Amino acid sequence: MGFMLYLLSAALSSLIISTILVVARFRYSFRHICQAFVSRAKERNRANHQEDQEDNGTFLIGFFHPHCGARGGGERVLWKAIQAFGELKEDAMESRGDSNGGLHDDALARHCRNLAVAVYTIDEPKQGYKRGEVQLFAVRELFFHPEMMEAYPNYTNIMLCYADIMKQVQERFSITISSSLQMLAGCKVGTYVHYPTTSNDMLSLVWERRPTYNNKSEITSSPMVTYVKLIYYSLFAILYGLVGSLADLVMVNSSWTKGHIQYLWQFAQDIQVVFPPVDTASLAELSLSDPPRENLILSIGQFRPEKDHALQLQAFALALDMHDGKMKQSNPKLILVGSCRGEDDRERVDQLHKLARELNVEDSVEFVLNQPYSVLKDYLSRASVGIHTMWNEHFGIGVVEMMAAGLVTVAHNSGGPKSDIIESVWDFRDFANSTRKTPTGCLEGTAEEYAHAIYEIINRGDKSREVTDIRHCSRRSAERFSDQVFMKSIKETILLSPLLK
Repeated sequence: MGFMLYLLSAALSSLIISTILVVARFRYSFRHICQAFVSRAKERNRANHQEDQEDNGTFLIGFFHPHCGARGGGERVLWKAIQAFGELKEDAMESRGDSNGGLHDDALARHCRNLAVAVYTIDEPKQGYKRGEVQLFAVRELFFHPEMMEAYPNYTNIMLCYADIMKQVQERFSITISSSLQMLAGCKVGTYVHYPTTSNDMLSLVWERRPTYNNKSEITSSPMVTYVKLIYYSLFAILYGLVGSLADLVMVNSSWTKGHIQYLWQFAQDIQVVFPPVDTASLAELSLSDPPRENLILSIGQFRPEKDHALQLQAFALALDMHDGKMKQSNPKLILVGSCRGEDDRERVDQLHKLARELNVEDSVEFVLNQPYSVLKDYLSRASVGIHTMWNEHFGIGVVEMMAAGLVTVAHNSGGPKSDIIESVWDFRDFANSTRKTPTGCLEGTAEEYAHAIYEIINRGDKSREVTDIRHCSRRSAERFSDQVFMKSIKETILLSPLLK
């Protein structure tokens, strides 16, 4: 078995090195050949089109977002990015006679004035948008069954991009956002990466045969199946890196994501961190003391397996039993707020109910499912503690929301919360000397660590100096991720990139 493992490692290493060398040598040639081929196909189609119209100078930007109707952080980035392009156009139009609207490049100024946006999706967006400015193309006919979209998300993205290329063959299509496939059609490509499709962390989990939500025990118990999965992941990582490296601009949502993308997309030209937008302004209006915060421990997140809500229940149960059940006297409650996407999520919630009963905390746990934002905001105004348990969360919008609302937040010691969000960690064992800065939250990993943090926050109470200082400091820290900061950052990044040039 050890010899087989050695051979497998050698083969994978050789394959990765060979692919990197090929990409380095032929990256630009491959792209130019594909573009020339597609350009000739477009010219033939235009020649055969009886109602061919002249180019009116429109600079079309295509956004590819299969599920734009969802209400997650990715959709917020999508619609705010569209708003940013709209503001670029408005600024260029209003300042048309003033040195190209402040833009020093003539082509850049012209493109900004002629911007148009198309959204390619399989959803009807639930948010409002101006139909006169944004075109929506639905391609539901491309997909044969709903389960296919869940089982093969990459396939649905490819088919969506293919439909775009075919639909836009008559038009001037200049930029795409979200997929490097369109570089084959002669487009400039920008992408905003929320989470790497695969990563070296995932490869490590498979290699070490550790059971997780996406590496089930049936796989880890079989060395042969593990090796097959490892080969599949490695090949996918190589292809993922090849396609991603072809993008003209790569934006990522956190330093953690940037590190993984730099490792996977070895030849990407430009990788910029643009933190996602969070509505910190309205959350900052919530009072921190009037009325006093309740002993509520709030969790925000969809009921997906990677969110690890079971860890929250286990930590809460441990905290209640600490020091002879002292925390029970304050009657704390764990509130889990989130959405269920389908039957799998509902079954997962049922399992969490069962776990709460087994841990004897059912009466102190409340599940709030599929409620509007107003309900979440009400809990944010009342809760004292925020809890987040996802390992390697790519960013953590929920963490930022809890901080902006003034909760003392306990997040996982990994991913975006560790790299970007919680700047200064609270060591509740030695508050005065633990850090030169006022802490902005806690970072923990195990159920026992979470339990200790929860107990200390609740035990100190809402009026303690430590808790009050952390509330104010975390709220100020969350302003780094506001809507205004995102709009400014993404517009500057786009203007300095090759996309509009």
